[in-house]
Amino acid sequence: MTDPIEDDAAARHAEKMAKKKAARDRIMATKTEERGLIIVHTGKGKGKSSAAFGMIFRCIAHGMPCAVVQFIKGARAAGERDLIQRHFADLCEFHSMGEGFTWETQDRDRDIAAATAAWDKAKTLIRDPRHRMVLLDEINIALRYGYLDLEAVLTFLREEKPPATHVVLTGRNAHERLIEMADLATEMELLKHPFRSGVKAQPGVEF
Repeated sequence: MTDPIEDDAAARHAEKMAKKKAARDRIMATKTEERGLIIVHTGKGKGKSSAAFGMIFRCIAHGMPCAVVQFIKGARAAGERDLIQRHFADLCEFHSMGEGFTWETQDRDRDIAAATAAWDKAKTLIRDPRHRMVLLDEINIALRYGYLDLEAVLTFLREEKPPATHVVLTGRNAHERLIEMADLATEMELLKHPFRSGVKAQPGVEF
C-alpha cells in the first residue's frame, strides 16, 4: 500500500523538475552560436592549470588537435606533460619553455628571453587553424612581471586568433584588460592549502 504523503511529495517534485527542465530547454534553444573562446583562469587558489589541462584532455578525447605552451614551468617533470608526450603527441603539441619562477632564475633578462620565445611559439600555434585549443600556461605571470607586452598580446588575440580556436590563459593576477576581453574568466579562490601546514608539493596533486 502506497503512502499518500510520499506519493504527493513525489508528484510535486516531478512537477517542479518538469517546469525547471522546460525553462532550461527554452534558454538552451537560444544558445546557437559556436566560436573559439578566450578563456582566463586566475586567482590565488590552486587549480588554474589543472582545470585548463582538463579541457586539453577533453580536446584530445574528441580527437581535436591542440597545443600547450608553458611560460614559467618547464624545469621540473610534470605528469600531464609526460602523459601527453608519451601517448598523445600526435594530437597535442607540448612546449615547456619556462625555467622556473623568477626567484629561481634570478635573472630578468633571461626570463624575458624565455617568455619572448614562448610567446613566439604560442603565436605560431594559435595561427594554425588546425589547433582547436591552445593553452598558454602561466602567461599571466609573464604579463604581470612585464616579460611580455600586454598590448601586443591583446592585439594579437583580437586580430589574429582564428575564429574557431580556443585560447586558454592561466596564472595569478590576470590583467583586468585581459579579463575584460575574455569570453570566460574564472577566479580560483584560496580557502585552504596544505603548503601552509608544511606539506610540500606532491606528484598527482601539484605536478
